[in-house]
Amino acid sequence: MTTQATTTPAAEITEPAEFADLRARVREELARHVTPERLNRFDEAEEYDLELYRELARAGFVKLDGELHGPGPKHQAQAVVLEELGAGPTSIGVSMVVQYMGVQLLHSYGNHAQQERFLAPLHSGDARMSFALSEPGGGTDVARAMATRGSRLDDGSYSISGQKKWIGGAMEADFLILLARTSDITGSAIDGITMFIVPRSTPGIRTEVIDTVGIRGLEQCDVYLEDVRVPAENVLGEVDRGFRQVLDTLNGERLNGAAVALGIARGALETAVGWARERQAFGRPVGSFQALQHGLVDASVKIESARLFLRQAASASDAGPGTNETWSAMAKLAASDAATTTTDVGMRVMAGWGFFRGLPMQRYFRDARLYTFAPLTDEMIRNYIGEKHLGLPRSF
Repeated sequence: MTTQATTTPAAEITEPAEFADLRARVREELARHVTPERLNRFDEAEEYDLELYRELARAGFVKLDGELHGPGPKHQAQAVVLEELGAGPTSIGVSMVVQYMGVQLLHSYGNHAQQERFLAPLHSGDARMSFALSEPGGGTDVARAMATRGSRLDDGSYSISGQKKWIGGAMEADFLILLARTSDITGSAIDGITMFIVPRSTPGIRTEVIDTVGIRGLEQCDVYLEDVRVPAENVLGEVDRGFRQVLDTLNGERLNGAAVALGIARGALETAVGWARERQAFGRPVGSFQALQHGLVDASVKIESARLFLRQAASASDAGPGTNETWSAMAKLAASDAATTTTDVGMRVMAGWGFFRGLPMQRYFRDARLYTFAPLTDEMIRNYIGEKHLGLPRSF
């Protein structure tokens, strides 16, 4: 029985040619390498599909239109790639969000030598990075709660000790971009934090995998650091201003999270519609029943609304700094809602078959939950929109 339908949303038809061509290239590459059996195999084994990631990088989907010593890739281009990955190899899409963040940080704050050593292999797919920010005592409020310390030594290097939590891909990453508190600055929680590039092979780093319900093709890790020595040339950006530098990238991270969530929603809808067209009950397709149709239609409306939010937000971000960042917050919220709504509808449409681990709906259902709290909880996103867009008093 066919479980996948091909849909062509109206919003895709009007996509600018540059990004429509990119989308077609990504789909062609995925069609060449990805099968339902391959997706299911890596999800069930809880293993990262490294070869697929390398194929995508070799095809230019990490570097995109960025230059090694110039500006990074456009947000609109990143969103196209991530939506397509979200609809299929979702764990690779989540991993790519992390890679794009590393790419953006190295483009924005890396010096020439750091870009040659760390950014070039990211572009080519010869290296992967992990972003080590959150800690056991702090996720949303991580700056205030940051306990990982970077102590400067007499030779100018740093000794870093502490623990990071929920660090995607850290077990096999080639290097970490890691934040640690280097100064105690009175009256400021976000100052006094420095960003470091730390090769994963550096002595004193230990990682443990966290068992998770979703995104099982990308390990989430505890990272333990004990007297990890990092030379001064591996400081990324300005000492004591690392968290402020990361804040400048959060707009892009929200956009990219929204893109993967949108892809999950689209993949789930295509699966559910394909099932509804072919699954028979009472002598006719289950998709002919009004109640099921309404759920699928409502999901489709949420998907297209999220797509238009995302396109507007990515276009605004590419226009330059100072644009209205509430668009990215709205896009993330809309895409999260689309993903959780659509995967719930899909489970209802497929009924018992949605529970079957040999079909993708249960994977979409599990994976979609990530974006209710990452890269920022939906509740905090609402707080941000209330303050910045509606002009309401700050609620936290």
